[in-house]
Amino acid sequence: MPKPTADPAALGLGVDRTSPVPLHHQLAQQLQAAVEQGRLAPGSLLGNELELAARLGLSRPTVRQAIQSLVDKGMLVRRRGVGTQVVHSRIKRPLELSSLYDDLEAADRRPATRVLRNTVEAATAPVAAALGVAEGSEVHVVERLRLARDEPLALLRNHLPPGLLDLDSARLEATGLYRMMRSAGITLHSARQSVGARAAEGEEARLLAEPRGAPLLTMERTTFDAGGRAVELGSHVYPASRYAFEFQLLARP
Repeated sequence: MPKPTADPAALGLGVDRTSPVPLHHQLAQQLQAAVEQGRLAPGSLLGNELELAARLGLSRPTVRQAIQSLVDKGMLVRRRGVGTQVVHSRIKRPLELSSLYDDLEAADRRPATRVLRNTVEAATAPVAAALGVAEGSEVHVVERLRLARDEPLALLRNHLPPGLLDLDSARLEATGLYRMMRSAGITLHSARQSVGARAAEGEEARLLAEPRGAPLLTMERTTFDAGGRAVELGSHVYPASRYAFEFQLLARP
């Protein structure tokens, strides 16, 4: 069931007519901030354009343009017979050596974790090559479902060398893996990472609350400590509807 129609006054929506920033852009920025900060939760209704325009003292084309900009970004959707509705807000994460748990916590996204698997298994050839161990030797594997504000956001699979640290499932559900590493005195120095995409398959689609075949972003990362030792191989997938990588590009001199 859709949630109640959002109250513009409660959200602090308003425009500054003396500002050089176009009115539709001001409104779009405020609506986007409300979605990203959780003040407009997924499923919330915005009301129709006429009502919003009247309550904000704006023209209907101005409100329509602001809403359309967020529809184009995938943050709002127009549903026949329902109205304009908030969809899942997308997590935008810079490509740097950081923990998803820490990034979500810093953004007030209320991260939570479910440990799906926590065991030791024989290293396959790709895992052995990434971690610098012999093929067939024992490595620790942890699979987790990461949630943000109670919504599934990522499936995380990590392979680690044996004996690196105590991978207690209760601790893994209470905090992030990188935070556990730092607490164990491991200094994370650098990583080799690749990003890709593919379609969601059966079980992962169910866990991520996505339809089978929905687009997923993929990330594989091998992380090294200050001594150059490989300390983890991460293979993660994220629903493209709720997650994006951000790149900073610099021109060559």
